[in-house]
Amino acid sequence: MKTLVTGGAGFIGSHLVESLVENGHEVVVIDNLATGNLKNLANVIDKVTFVHEDIRSPNLDKFLYGIDTVFHLASLADIVPSIDRPREYLEVNVIGTCNILEFSRNNGISKFIYAASSSCYGLPDSFPTNEKSKIDTRYPYALSKYLGEQEVLHWSEVYGLNTVSLRLFNVYGPRARTSGNYGAVFGVFLAQRNKGVPLTIVGDGKQMRDFTHVHDVVNAFNLAARSRLNKSIINIGSSSPTSVNLIAKLIGGDRVHIPKRPGEPDITHADIALARELLGWKPLVSIDEGVKGLLENLSYWNDAPVWTPEDISKETASWFKYLK
Repeated sequence: MKTLVTGGAGFIGSHLVESLVENGHEVVVIDNLATGNLKNLANVIDKVTFVHEDIRSPNLDKFLYGIDTVFHLASLADIVPSIDRPREYLEVNVIGTCNILEFSRNNGISKFIYAASSSCYGLPDSFPTNEKSKIDTRYPYALSKYLGEQEVLHWSEVYGLNTVSLRLFNVYGPRARTSGNYGAVFGVFLAQRNKGVPLTIVGDGKQMRDFTHVHDVVNAFNLAARSRLNKSIINIGSSSPTSVNLIAKLIGGDRVHIPKRPGEPDITHADIALARELLGWKPLVSIDEGVKGLLENLSYWNDAPVWTPEDISKETASWFKYLK
């Protein structure tokens, strides 16, 4: 099939593009390279069609034709900058998603797969958390991704677009983003480990996260595209939460503790019964195996920002100001 991957030069997107090429599909990548990087596509750049464009562009049709399946991964990520730039997050993650949906509707796309976020659950009150759990969007990033998901379901209901939304839990792995934003724990820890500075552990480090390897996530996207599912929302997680302290131990090095952040869950834990039932999917990469693979390529983080407690305190000031 001929596929479109938005955000295909990013962390998850580049792994998905490689998988699609490997499986013999024709791939078009759209990325504005705001956070993505063409280096992520080095292994397949000569085998894909790359379009340097923003998903909010009104001129996408002139670049794209004959697409069968859309994987919509392009978005602004990270909680901290979303608190300071809510309008930009809504413009990209909501208006941009609307634009890709309209392109898909007008061009007879057979399948639309959306990369949703488990952040929509906020502070869950039941574990493992299933797809019918209460929605609790606590910051603009979570809100924008959830509104994007609602758009996807709406286009399916009103316009008959065949859609699947995958709610991703704490994705990690090779090429995890190294942008200037303060974000996911692996990117922060690995850059610190690479430079030999202490790992900054939030709170007591006992909080648990459902870390899910990017290779398992890519497998879920491929299965969703091949499925006959429609208007489906499915959790994708390891369903085996790991403490931040254990991640720090696996990565190694000195540690320093910084203040716990308000409005942040103590645990994320995906109920993946639907993924097993509807997709035949299960996670295959253990946390030990995943971390080992990252440590074997520490040089990837040579140019990544290295966060100190002082830098993090300044960067997250708005978090403590606005969230409770």
